[in-house]
Amino acid sequence: MDEGILAVDVGATKLAAALVTQKGVVEKKSSIPTEANDGEELFNNLLILCQEILDGVKVEGCGVGSAGPMSHNGEEISPLNIPQWRNFPLRSKLSERLGLPVALDNDAKAVALGEGWVGAASKERNYLAMMVSTGIGGGLVLDGRLLDGADGNAGHIGHITVDEDGPKCDCGSYGCLEAVASGRSIEKETGLPPSEAPEEVIMKSGFFVGKAISMVVNLLNIDLVLIGGSVAFGFGEPFLTEVRSTAESFCGLSFTKDLKIDFASLREDAPLVGAAAVWQDSKEKSPS
Repeated sequence: MDEGILAVDVGATKLAAALVTQKGVVEKKSSIPTEANDGEELFNNLLILCQEILDGVKVEGCGVGSAGPMSHNGEEISPLNIPQWRNFPLRSKLSERLGLPVALDNDAKAVALGEGWVGAASKERNYLAMMVSTGIGGGLVLDGRLLDGADGNAGHIGHITVDEDGPKCDCGSYGCLEAVASGRSIEKETGLPPSEAPEEVIMKSGFFVGKAISMVVNLLNIDLVLIGGSVAFGFGEPFLTEVRSTAESFCGLSFTKDLKIDFASLREDAPLVGAAAVWQDSKEKSPS
């Protein structure tokens, strides 16, 4: 019997871990809030969560999808929305404490890998997967290859400027998609959690997400976009309809007319299946 994969999702709101099979099926999962006084406490919380999943099972390795940015090969992570971790060596610390090989990548890039492995992009060679959650991130696949960039941070669609007069983003710029359409920005604007956002806020978020998508699509000739994340799923079909209509209005080139935008097919499990796909991808890249 094939050994499973320990999958870990590091997000601004919660830390999640799961046992994922070699066929991309989530068999056991658990999560805790991303809350701690400092980086070491947060790491220890994550470690306990992983050990809970590993109790009584064998795995061949661990894949991690983490909010970014990060340094080359995920050696250090500095998630904008997790201030406890700055230049934090999560991959090596997890490997040492769990006694497992660990592969780590950006969480949205992980979702892109997962959708390409067992999801809606399994037969696609060019697509964008993005997460609209507490923050906003993306993963790009071109010509069948996940784009990494110089330090592994390619795909940060959340930091495309979509509103020139918009508020300051945590990255230091102004009017970023993450600053006007993410869960955190919506909460700042309304004083309410995204689940209670009024219709006009949902529509505004959909407009800006669609505008950002159009920029990527026009630049890179991508014809499939898959959107995941708690905010996107919570907003549902009205949000998706607005994203589609806005993107279409900004995409006037002949090669964009067949653009398809949909929710990530792996739904809420997309980050965990994606984390497992990070491990699978690392095996394929390792010298035999």
